[in-house]
Amino acid sequence: MLMKTLSLTLIAAAALALCGCASTAPKNDDGFVDLFKPDLSDAIYEKGVWSFKDGVLQSNKDQIIFTKGDYENFEIELEYKLEEGSNSGIVVYCTDIKDWIPNSMEVQIADNSDPRYAKRPITHNGAIFGHVPPEFDTTVPLGVWKKMRVVCKGKNIDVYVDGKHASKIDLSQWTDNKKGPNGVVIPSWLTKHKKAEIPTKGKIGLQGLHGTASTAFRNIKIKQL
Repeated sequence: MLMKTLSLTLIAAAALALCGCASTAPKNDDGFVDLFKPDLSDAIYEKGVWSFKDGVLQSNKDQIIFTKGDYENFEIELEYKLEEGSNSGIVVYCTDIKDWIPNSMEVQIADNSDPRYAKRPITHNGAIFGHVPPEFDTTVPLGVWKKMRVVCKGKNIDVYVDGKHASKIDLSQWTDNKKGPNGVVIPSWLTKHKKAEIPTKGKIGLQGLHGTASTAFRNIKIKQL
């Protein structure tokens, strides 16, 4: 009887161990995991607007998709594909998704050749939108998958376009909500808060169909630092 009870106990323990392993989300060797699940159950968005198809995330309306969770000290890697006139972005440190524009930071993803953005470097691809222009010509061909990486560590945000450092901001230096330490006059719709005072923990978002064109995303990964 004792042996039978022991055997049943060992079997139950093994079953629990197997269940525990199955519930653990797999990670890549580099520490990156998917930012969004394929069914988008971990996202906040208007139903029917965003969807994954063949691994590509895209929207059919001008709506942002946000993570349900809040993040601080992280690195994002993704691939994006522009259309003519694309104007999109990666939103970080968002503390109010209903009024996200002044309550977050945005890394711009855009078609630099579009006349609406061409003359304003602070709206170019890879810019810290409205604050810091990219360090080089970040124009990318349309209809081609390109890579972007965003590293957020406290007050510091670094942006890389196709592996090359494109822009950087140290929010602690942005103590004036109208003009930056680099001389940039901040657009009026971004002046609600001094950037030196905004929280460095918040939701992450992606902007999809905006203006006249959509932006497609795939291989959207995040790693905690």
